[in-house]
Amino acid sequence: MSTQTSTPAPAGKTGFQLPKWAGSFGFQIIAALIVGLGLGLLAKYTGSTKANPNALGATLQTVGSSYVSLLQTAVVPLIFTAVVSSISNLRAVSNAARLAWHTLLWFAITALMAVLIGIGLGVLLQPGANTGITGEGEAPSKVGSWWAFLTGLFPKNFLGLGASTTVTEGAATTAVSFNVLQILVIAVAVGIAALKVGKAAEPFLNLNASALAVIQKVLWWIIRIAPIGTVGLIGNAVAIYGWDTIGSLGKFTFAIYVGLALVLFVVYPVLVRAHGLSIKQYFSGVWPAVQLAFVSRSSVGTLPLTQRVTERSLGVPRGYASFAVPLGATTKMDGCAAIYPAISAIFVAQFFGIQLDFTQYLLIALVSVLGSAATAGTTGAVVMLTLTLSTLGLPLAGVGLLLAIDPILDMGRTAVNVAGQALIPTIVAKRQGILDESLYNAPRTGDPFTDEVDNTVDTTADGGTADAHPSADASPAASPEGRELADARA
Repeated sequence: MSTQTSTPAPAGKTGFQLPKWAGSFGFQIIAALIVGLGLGLLAKYTGSTKANPNALGATLQTVGSSYVSLLQTAVVPLIFTAVVSSISNLRAVSNAARLAWHTLLWFAITALMAVLIGIGLGVLLQPGANTGITGEGEAPSKVGSWWAFLTGLFPKNFLGLGASTTVTEGAATTAVSFNVLQILVIAVAVGIAALKVGKAAEPFLNLNASALAVIQKVLWWIIRIAPIGTVGLIGNAVAIYGWDTIGSLGKFTFAIYVGLALVLFVVYPVLVRAHGLSIKQYFSGVWPAVQLAFVSRSSVGTLPLTQRVTERSLGVPRGYASFAVPLGATTKMDGCAAIYPAISAIFVAQFFGIQLDFTQYLLIALVSVLGSAATAGTTGAVVMLTLTLSTLGLPLAGVGLLLAIDPILDMGRTAVNVAGQALIPTIVAKRQGILDESLYNAPRTGDPFTDEVDNTVDTTADGGTADAHPSADASPAASPEGRELADARA
């Protein structure tokens, strides 16, 4: 009896394949930016407007808004499960209180550096003088205040859920929203309570870890289609705003982006180098998260990718990163809460002919350092700006002048926010001697998703793990799903 055997095709001869660099997440985002820019310009010059978009403009708007909606849908369960897990993970971290204190301290130090740059640029560039804009603008519908910020910390229900009803032409419409800051407070309370309960809370923490793994998996799927969302978001922004709107506030836009660039490309590299780390490795590690933040305009939506690059590219231990990065995603806002309100407040004062004194400049710095949590990781920084203006006694109507270009500014602000959210855990880990410098200095693959498949955890029969921390030569035998659960529990 004879047996037929087939000879396998030689490896590497399976037909046409794209170059490796073309399949990287970074290249896909850059390509999507270029395509989105081109389609946005095409829509604008074929007559598409915000009020009356043409077919292309409407398509870009739908694609972009749908992608943002997908990200926002996962925000609430992600924050709750991530924060509870991060607090429970502190059990395995030595000097947890010291790490938490140093994290908050460096949040404040870098926020102060950023706001001082903003004040300096505002005074030097005079963005509110001779703008050529007529009218005073309209007061914003949402206004921040210290009292509202403090009372807003107390949840009105377990979900941090709120609802508002508007009546238009006899029809009532109810919109449901979540207060991210209240959800953070609830999650912190639950996480601390679980630690205090001890062994009885283990089933709850295991369930929370499983839920976090599932949510992260869904978010990875959403993040993987970010290039499609990028085309819609950038294209819609260009089609609606274009250069005409930006031109009317050109000096202000220029001042904001100069400030953001100084923080991202001067302050952060100086801090990285001062701690004996490679600037090139920092940027190559954090860049995928910065790119996603730029197009999504959401620190919380970028949280899973920020945490992944912080752990696996920058070498921060998972137990500490899972605490510091979610905390940073809700409170660490050098772009939205430091650079932007500082320059904007000076713009409003100059526009209305109000002279600021030293005390008011000091108040700008104080509000920016202490009020970062008011932004709570959501898209936009209007609440933080109104908080600054109300503290200084400046006209809130000035906010209406800046809303037209807010989405264009928010892209850069969020990118800087996320870069800082990965930087601080790296610095603190280095100072405390727990940074994995061999991982920090390792060559980058260019794809933050590669290790999801290539690196796995081998779960032993007695429930232990052979490799609790992923490495480049880990066995690929176990499933990615099992590894996600191990990541959430680690």
